[in-house]
Amino acid sequence: MSSLHQNLINGSWVAGAGVNLNKNPSDLADVVGEFAQADAGHAQTAIEAASAAFPKWANSSVQERADILDRAGSAILARKEELGKLLAREEGKTLPEAIGEAARAGYIFKFFAGEAVRIEGEKLASVRPGVEVEITREPIGVVGIITPWNFPIAIPAWKIAPALAYGNCVVVKPADLVPGCAWALASILHDAGIPPGVFNLVMGRGSVVGEAIVGSPDVAGISFTGSVSTGRAIAARAIEQGKKIQLEMGGKNPMVVLDDADMNIAVGACVNGAFFSTGQRCTASSRLIVTQGIHDRFVAALRERMGALKVDHALKQGTEIGPVVDQTQLDQDLAYLDIGRNEGAKVTGGDILGRETEGYYLQPALFTDTHNAMRINREEIFGPVASVIRVKDYGEALAVANDTPFGLSSGICTTSLKHASHFKRHAQAGMVMVNLPTAGVDYHVPFGGRKGSSYGSREQGRYAAEFYTTVKTAYTLP
Repeated sequence: MSSLHQNLINGSWVAGAGVNLNKNPSDLADVVGEFAQADAGHAQTAIEAASAAFPKWANSSVQERADILDRAGSAILARKEELGKLLAREEGKTLPEAIGEAARAGYIFKFFAGEAVRIEGEKLASVRPGVEVEITREPIGVVGIITPWNFPIAIPAWKIAPALAYGNCVVVKPADLVPGCAWALASILHDAGIPPGVFNLVMGRGSVVGEAIVGSPDVAGISFTGSVSTGRAIAARAIEQGKKIQLEMGGKNPMVVLDDADMNIAVGACVNGAFFSTGQRCTASSRLIVTQGIHDRFVAALRERMGALKVDHALKQGTEIGPVVDQTQLDQDLAYLDIGRNEGAKVTGGDILGRETEGYYLQPALFTDTHNAMRINREEIFGPVASVIRVKDYGEALAVANDTPFGLSSGICTTSLKHASHFKRHAQAGMVMVNLPTAGVDYHVPFGGRKGSSYGSREQGRYAAEFYTTVKTAYTLP
């Protein structure tokens, strides 16, 4: 990329109030592109355009909406290698992971193209003779979408696609660190024929653009993925204004490893869940809860596998772990490593690594000799860092797994059908994995958690209708 990439407002590309240099965390000398920075005025113009476009779009043919989403999905899939390379450059995911995320975005758009022509309702008999009752779903209006940096094309896709499919108009603010994928997605939607004002992209600071979106009385709903503190602040503002809200805010996900676990499966699931995507996933396995009979063998095998992991440039063939996304996140990871040491935990790994290019390279780190009350086991670190917690048996493992303010994803490695079945029922999480990494979910099923992880309706799959539509009950006396 060489030219300035502008905001998309009311069908036109619009310059901003400033410019953001998007840099590659694998190579700080590589500028991915220059992206316009919107201000509050741009955000308000986008909201006004969306409000003006809403009546027509809400009443448009479901086939028109399906066709646009399908064209966008096909374009994403056709360009998945190009988009994957862009994603790897601006966020630091390894190229195979990045291409996979781009493909997922394409499939999401195609899924919701189908959902657009399958919007369901009900017709029931009234308790009053001769009266008919119809229950229908209608779009809620203008939706503000605020997305994070760690999944820069998949998360925007799984918010934008259902919003448009159900007849809403959209104003999107991507994370400042990763505007490239959102801009590419906006360009694809523009080329797919999205009407002016129906979809708007405003890139800029959350404190400026995000604040304008959250504070606007013309925005009917906010879908946000990000930090707990920001999510709670948005919730307070939205509830005060009567907005519909959907929040995804992180996790401190447990992976239980029982004595009867298959060692290869357990180590593979834990390495993937804890360290792949540089641990920068809200579904990452950051607490490895291991029963005492297998503990020492598991830790030894995990350390051996960690030692073989290749940490390098995200685009380099064979790289398994890319860089941390930026200096701020790297500093946070290093601070938590110090916190763990000061709390008495032993650390394997966690060194800053030098590579051919200057980047934010961190060796994956494992805490041992920890207990669940430590800060490193209570707070989300969001890096390639995991803790091992030794427990006596399954009962204690389940109790420790559930002893967290979060409840997004929870996993168990076991060959016991009894324990697997019990865990699936009693794990206090929105998603449960058996003999699989806690990270990694399909695009056509609901995503979300409990407790401090999520607030509001589930994302993805057919459950997305719960947030992006409102239910109307109509009575008729023929």
